[in-house]
This record gives sequence, C-alpha cells and structure tokens, in this order.
Amino acid sequence: MDTEPSSRSVTILIAEDDDGHAELIQDNLREAGVHNAIMRFKDGSDLLDFFFAPAPRYQPGQAYLLLLDIRMPVVDGIAVLRRIKQDQLLKNMPVIMLTTTDDPREIRTCYELGCSCYVTKPVDYGRFSEMLTRLGLFLLVVQVPSLKAHE
Repeated sequence: MDTEPSSRSVTILIAEDDDGHAELIQDNLREAGVHNAIMRFKDGSDLLDFFFAPAPRYQPGQAYLLLLDIRMPVVDGIAVLRRIKQDQLLKNMPVIMLTTTDDPREIRTCYELGCSCYVTKPVDYGRFSEMLTRLGLFLLVVQVPSLKAHE
C-alpha cells in the first residue's frame, strides 16, 4: 500500500531574493517546530533549474512544498508558478505565494494559475514574524503529495 509522506519528510523550498526575509522565514519556521529540510533559491531561474535543467536536482518520490515570492530577479514568481503548474509531475506540488504584494489582480492571477495559498508579508517585523509562526504551524499538519508519475 502506497501512503503519502508525513509532513516531516516534506522538503520546503523557499524562493526569496531578500536575504533578510529568507532568514526570517527559516528562523520562524524552526521556532514554530518545523524541522523539515529547507532549500533556498535566490531567484526564479535557480528554482526552475532545480526542476527543469537537463540534469535536474530534485529527488523523484520526494515531497516538496514551495514558498514563492512574486518579486524576484531574473524570473519572477508568477512565471515560476505558471511553469510549475503546467508540468504533469509538478502540478500537484503545493505552492504558497509569500509576498509583499496585495494587488487584487496579482492575487487573482496566482489563484487562476493554481497556487495553493496567497499570503501577504506584513511590512511590520512583529506581524511578519507572527504570520510566519502561524504558517509554520500550518505546515506541521498539511499533507503533501510526493513527486512521482501517476500509476
């Protein structure tokens, strides 16, 4: 019988160009009790290479959850989301948009493209930390499918 992996075996991918935000995200997830492996990508191009390069670095059968910023250099988060959700293997991977943008058009676009959730980063440090702690608690209970072809 094939069972879904537990939240402990999910690798969290963070696509965030701001070093301070990336560190804050990781620190708050750890403080919330999330001890999953975390991989950080500084731009959308690096993340796309992880999945789509001629020699991709992702592990087939591994479960991934992506925290994706919209405003990134080289390739932005919306282009990354579009590419991931068009791929048969990756389309079911949860993608949480984590961005400072609260433009209703961008929110709608992200949901239309298939994001799982859209979270606006508060500008205030205290509120941002609290939001990340809540996100960490959510990640402790969410079920994530592994990346494998349908049988």
